[in-house]
This record gives sequence, structure tokens and C-alpha cells, in this order.
Amino acid sequence: MTTQEGQKSENLERLEANLARVEDLSKRFMAAVSQRNPPDPQLSAPDQDVFVKATGQYWANMLQDPAKLFENQLEFWGNSVKHYLEASQALAKGKLEAPEDQTPTDRRFSNPLWQTHPYFNYVKQQYMMNAAAIQTAVQNVEGLTETDRNRLEYFAKQIVDMMSPTNFLGTNPDALERAIETEGESLVKGLENLVADLEANSGEMLVRLADEKAFELGRNVATAKGSVVYRNHVMELIQYAPTTEQVHATPLIIFPPWINKFYILDLKEQNSLIRWITDQGYTLFVVSWFNPRREDRDVGMEDYVEQGYLEAIRVAKEITGQKQVNAVGYCIAGTTLHLTLSLLKKRGDKSVKSATFFTALTDFGEQGEFTPFLQDDFVNGIADEVEVQGVLRSFIMGRTMSFLRSNDLIYGPAIKSYMMGEAPPAFDLLYWNGDGSNLPGRMVMQYLRGLCQRNEFVGDGFDLLGETLHVSEVDVPLMSITCETDHIARWKDCYRGFQQTGAKDRTFIVSQSGHVAGIVNPPSKKKYGHYTNTDLSLDAEGWMAGAQFNEGSWWPAWEAWLQKRSGKMVPARKPGDSAYPVLDVAPGRYVAMKATV
Repeated sequence: MTTQEGQKSENLERLEANLARVEDLSKRFMAAVSQRNPPDPQLSAPDQDVFVKATGQYWANMLQDPAKLFENQLEFWGNSVKHYLEASQALAKGKLEAPEDQTPTDRRFSNPLWQTHPYFNYVKQQYMMNAAAIQTAVQNVEGLTETDRNRLEYFAKQIVDMMSPTNFLGTNPDALERAIETEGESLVKGLENLVADLEANSGEMLVRLADEKAFELGRNVATAKGSVVYRNHVMELIQYAPTTEQVHATPLIIFPPWINKFYILDLKEQNSLIRWITDQGYTLFVVSWFNPRREDRDVGMEDYVEQGYLEAIRVAKEITGQKQVNAVGYCIAGTTLHLTLSLLKKRGDKSVKSATFFTALTDFGEQGEFTPFLQDDFVNGIADEVEVQGVLRSFIMGRTMSFLRSNDLIYGPAIKSYMMGEAPPAFDLLYWNGDGSNLPGRMVMQYLRGLCQRNEFVGDGFDLLGETLHVSEVDVPLMSITCETDHIARWKDCYRGFQQTGAKDRTFIVSQSGHVAGIVNPPSKKKYGHYTNTDLSLDAEGWMAGAQFNEGSWWPAWEAWLQKRSGKMVPARKPGDSAYPVLDVAPGRYVAMKATV
């Protein structure tokens, strides 16, 4: 057999092997999709009224001022035809080159072929012209309410991002080059990745952002030493082992959000806020929330407050022998800590000495990027979903969050995994991001209707546990940490709610970066600074204009504030006592519960 014949035989064998793999993967694909339990259809698209209103206003605008709209259309048509002509002239010269490209830089189009190859450059430029034309059309629609405009802009952007040529194999040079280099192996591997994701998510196409096999709770994430000292249906309470010989008398309790797991505060030793706090000499307790199942549909905000906050405070006081604790609430847990403090005020209970909030909203009057999802069509869809499922399933919340940054968290990872055949990276932050929790049906509707939509906590009051709670009743010493580029809890919205608290002792800080990186910002990294201003009578713009910028993490500034409210130094405490024996080593059992229904 000649060398050429041998090569042909080898290629044929490889092709047959790949075809066999594709056939097997096709069967697995169909089996996975057949298991799908799709969410309520209302959660997949907005009410058509959004587009009907926009179309009606667009038509009315055209009748009132046709010259303006025709001008925009003619500019788009002219640019498109001109580009086609330039591309044709470039090809007519007999050279394989693209015409001049003045489109803005976009990292999706980083492959040099997008600039130099006439085919890919033509596709890219036409796409960017179309995207600009859609954006202009949306901006020119007059007569819409701010909410309707916000929603129209959001959904138009989603359509534009989805239609990017990078999202399709035939117009993605990176994927085509990889397919040629690997003789199609990358496409087969991509199909394997797709099928594996479908199988792991009951038929839902949720691209894995991280290699889940690279991480193990308690081994290389969530490794700070501690013990579970209390457990009920809603939470486990972890007491962390001291790392100093003496600690402040007043214990500290952190209430993390229950949308994700608490170990964002203990991803690894270098950036663990939990380790850093114990190193500063504090007795630290952290709540680890349960992951609700269908049977938990009736668990409400009152259960999180009574069985979570009030129980954790009670147990921490009993173990340490103290009358008070300091408390921290992160995101939705910060919102609920405000509710708890208002409730304690009503009851005359002074168990909380001070409270710190990480990116916590209380005034939902301006909904920012979440406006599209907090209108009745989507909230009604969630109501129907939880009525059937008992919970708001984790993947729905995760998908919603991801679409706020769709190119980074959906399309980009999908291209790498499904088109390029790449394995997801071993990235602890993305591993945590994908380890979500369900939300109980009753709780999620209380939160969405009462707090987000009706904004009751800063309005007429939010009814809970027999009391009408109001933000003005939160009057213990307070510190609020917000993040400059946070798109989930915008710092200006956090500030507006914080101003309405009743505390005389209040400190407000804006950290650089976003919802996670701005909080998980260890001093050792010397990465992000923070802004401070003691004048909280100003509006948000005025506060920032007069703020002082401070290099480095806010952690030391917070600890200096906290130690003044944490009492004298006492001998370090081991986790638990005779009344609360150690139940498990940290990070406990609840954190390992996966979001299933």
C-alpha cells in the first residue's frame, strides 16, 4: 500500500469513527431533549404589547415627521449600497482584500480575517450597519413611557446580539479554522459538549461556564476551617475556627444571598473574606441557606426572617454568651436584613449592635437593567411557573442574569464550547456562578410583588410577621458597601434607599468594580479603590462629586469601623459548645445541595 493510499485509509477510518460518534450523540441529544421541562412561555419573551406599542408609535412618528425617518432609512440604505459597491470594486481588482473598514472595535471580531478577508469583512460590516440602524430606529421612537422604552431597547439589543455572525458556524472564521485544523474533530467535540450540557440540565441548553470536575467543596473551594453548629430546615449556621488567640467579644454574622451559595466569600485562601475576618480577630458565623424543592413552595420571607435571621442571631448570642451581635447582609440578604432590623425595632429587641450591607437595595423605585423583567407580563409568568413547579428554578434566574451580559455569559462561552469544541475553563468564580439555588414560590412572589413592584418597604410599609415594616425604622449604626459598576444593585439606587433609614450613625462607601469583584476585593491585591463621603444629605451625583477616592480595598476601612462596635478582646472561642455540638465540618451539607425539582 502506498503512502497516499495509507493516508486515505486513515482519513476514512477517522471519518467513520466520527460519524459513529455523531450517531451516538444524536441519540443522546434526542433523549436529553425529551426530558425537558420547559419554563412558562411568558418567561421566554415579553408580552407582544411591547412591540405593538413601539410599532404604533413608530408609525405615528413617521406620519408626523416623515422626513426624519426617511433620512435615517436613506442613510442606512446608502451605507449598505456603498459598502456593497466598495466590496465589489475591491474584488474586481483581482486581489483578495477587503475595502476600508471604519467600524468600531469589537472584541467579538478580533480574528484578523474579519478585517482582511472580503467575505468575513463584508458580513461583519453589514451586521454592524444593521445593528446601528436598529439602535437608531429604537432611539427615534417617541411617545413611549420610560419603562416601555427601557424594555424596547433591551429586547432590541438581545435580538441584535443573537444575530451576530460570530454565533453561526458559516460566518465564524475562528470556528471554521479550528474545524479545518482538527479535520472536523472540534465540531464533534462541540456536539459532545452540547449534549453533555443538555443532559446535565434536564434538556435545557445552559452552557457550562466552568469545568465542574475541577472543583470540590471543602477541598479547593470553601476551605476555611469551621463547623456547622446549628441546622434547621432553612439554614445551617457555620461558626468558623479562630485564627488569633484573642477575639472581639461581639460576634459577627454574615447572611449571604440565597440565590447563590455563600462560598463566594471563601473561593480560595487569597481572596477569602471569611479567612480575612477571622484573621482580624472576630468570632465569625456564616449562614448557609438550603436549596428549596417543590415541597418548599410555601416557604416565605417570614420563614427566612424567623428561621434564618432570628435563629442565627439567637444561637450566636447563646454560644458566645453575648447580648448583641453585628450583622452583615449581602444583596437580597441585605434587603432582608433591613426588614429584620425594622421588625426588631418594632419588638423592642436590641440584639443587633450594628449592620453592614453589601450591595443591598431597599428602594426599588428605579429598576435599572431589571426593568424588562419586573413588569406584569414577566412577573405573571413567574407566578404561573411557581404555581406549577413550586419554586422558581435556578436556571431561570441564572438565565435572566446572564442575558444582562449575553455576549460574555451566553454567546461567547457557547461559541467556545459548541463550535470550537473547547473544554470549559477551571475558573472558580464561574464554577460558583453556575452553582445556583431555587427560590421558594411564596418567597419569590412576596419579593417581586411587594418589594420590587409595589416598593412597599419605602412606601406604605411591607407587612410581615404581624407588623408593617418600614426602612425608616432601621436605626442601628449602619454601613453600606456598594459597587460602582454593579448592574444588579446599582450604587445610586442603594444610596437612595440607605438615605431613608432612620440611623444617625451611617457610613456609605462605593467600591470600584461590580457586584462580586467590588465586594471580593482583598487588600493584598491592591486592585480596586473606593469612594467615601460623609455628607449623605446630597443626591447621588452630588455625593460622588464630593467623594474622596481611596486607593485599595474597603475591607480595612470597614474593619476599623466594625472594631469600634465589637467590644473588648476575649480569649478565642472554638466552634460550638455543650448546647450546640458540632454537627459537621464546614462548608456543611446544605451548600452541596444542587438545584433540582
